[in-house]
Amino acid sequence: MPIIRSAIKKVRKDKTRTARNAKRESKLKNLLKGARKLPNIKNLSAAFKALDKSVKVNLIHKNKASRLKSRLAKLAATPK
Repeated sequence: MPIIRSAIKKVRKDKTRTARNAKRESKLKNLLKGARKLPNIKNLSAAFKALDKSVKVNLIHKNKASRLKSRLAKLAATPK
């Protein structure tokens, strides 16, 4: 455990941030799974929104989000 006061505060802050990021990442993964399973307008819109927010808070890189959005759009465009 850290001894310096600022390091103690950083550990506390890191724990909070890790929990918050894990929650966001879990939600994003669930939305992506749903969009892949049933690619309709509602699911794709929710997944795109979650991807954009993930980029905004630096959870994922913007190119990764762009790649995932492209793949989802392509999946939705294919006739069944």
